[in-house]
Amino acid sequence: MDTATSQIVQVRELVDRHLARLLDEELGRISFLEGPDIELVREFLVEFVLNGGKRLRPAFAYWGYRAAGGERPAEVLPAACAVELVHAAALLLDDVMDGADSRRGRPAAHVALAALHATSGWRGDAGRFGESAATLLALLAWSWADAALLETGPHLGPALEILTQLRVEAIGGQYLDLACPADSRSGDERTSTISLYKSGKYTVERPLHLGHAIAGGSPRIRRMLSAYALPLGEAFQLRDDVNGVFGDPVRTGKPAGADLLQGKATYLLAEARRRTGSALLEGITDQRGVAAARELIMECGALEAAERRIAALVDEAITALDRPPGIPPEARQALTELAALATARESG
Repeated sequence: MDTATSQIVQVRELVDRHLARLLDEELGRISFLEGPDIELVREFLVEFVLNGGKRLRPAFAYWGYRAAGGERPAEVLPAACAVELVHAAALLLDDVMDGADSRRGRPAAHVALAALHATSGWRGDAGRFGESAATLLALLAWSWADAALLETGPHLGPALEILTQLRVEAIGGQYLDLACPADSRSGDERTSTISLYKSGKYTVERPLHLGHAIAGGSPRIRRMLSAYALPLGEAFQLRDDVNGVFGDPVRTGKPAGADLLQGKATYLLAEARRRTGSALLEGITDQRGVAAARELIMECGALEAAERRIAALVDEAITALDRPPGIPPEARQALTELAALATARESG
């Protein structure tokens, strides 16, 4: 294991330990609930947070801190945990809005909660209970993110400003992602906006800015981090688009061809439509349609075009790390490796 890989693993371990302590403390805030209800929160939120995900956003927060000259890792961990809790909330809500069946290789929270309702013989509509309970768990994670940020002490003001911006941008991007499949006016410009705000800024740029703020970094370093983050954020979303069509569900934790079935507005599908104009890419409802669309996307060169763009964007991001005034070598090495990790293909 090389130095950068070792450091990335160590950061994840630090974040996981801090998250475990924080969540244990936050469970105390809901001690007014009955035992079974607390266990429901523990199973469907706490375990979801602790036992899944790559911790990409906390890693970017940590290395934004180190790139800006921060030297006390414990100082940035609360902010790293806050952004991971926002991510957990976003995933829970995203699955409800998309009507997704699975997440991280398991039934999505709203699906599992609906099944719990049904098997327990509770009154009312099981599906509505599942969606409502998952939404409340997301709101709880959203609240716990603020609780985590309170531990940033004198850096709370700047950190809260950035976390608020991150959340506002993510919500706006998510709305567009929801609206575009239903809006015949949607085009390539809107697809690009979704990519930037639903994923790019939320995954890479704002977490880096969060760490930078905790370190009290200079404006020049912040601009350099943005020059790295924006192309990498776009590459990350493009990779997610490719994985959403071609990824192995065992590795992605999401249903095969989910983006095709949901009619998502993505660069990959927009490029395939531009090249073919084929009706095979519209109104896909089953795995036969998914298979036909995949074949068409490969044959027309849209997949190859997406892969070339991902590679070019990653190169652009890494090149930005060498701009003046420069960052510590260990931060440059870690951010280079994170660029590869964030854009790795999840195919079978």
